[in-house]
Amino acid sequence: MSDNVNRRDAMGMALGACAAVGGVYSLVGMKKAWDPLPSVKAAGSTVVETSNLEENVIITEKWRGKPVFILRKTAEMVAKSSSNDKARDVIIDGKAHLVCVGLCTHLGCIPAYRKDKKDFLCACHGAEYDASAINTKAPAPLPMLIPPFKIDGTKLILGEAGPEYEKMKAAGVLGSTPLDPKA
Repeated sequence: MSDNVNRRDAMGMALGACAAVGGVYSLVGMKKAWDPLPSVKAAGSTVVETSNLEENVIITEKWRGKPVFILRKTAEMVAKSSSNDKARDVIIDGKAHLVCVGLCTHLGCIPAYRKDKKDFLCACHGAEYDASAINTKAPAPLPMLIPPFKIDGTKLILGEAGPEYEKMKAAGVLGSTPLDPKA
């Protein structure tokens, strides 16, 4: 040993080096534990064929454990749409669709679609949403969220962010902020 480093200092440095290496391995292990399993990543997307959907009939798909509402809008619904409604429409094969996570933004209940009124009602606390999933009656504070999606011909791929989704995200109509239903 050199004159400047005694036995106690050498043991301290060795212990510090071991602790540093152990800390790095612990962080790597924690990151692996936090990452989703490959089976979960594979289940992260859902493909829905939209060519056989009927107008004004809602279907519910399951994506990442959440219900996703998909509704082909009628020509009447599109004609009565506001600019906010049209900004939230997902156009697949020239037809307007609603695609949203079917959870009330108040407390997370699942709203029911009222086919005759062409809107959604959350029976828990009376929140209402229009056919574009924009909140029209309190207590819901926000529109229902639009999940990441990609369009491939007549197929809707939930869980992948395509250019249509990115355009809606840039316009700020995904449901993360309140929209003015009168616009």
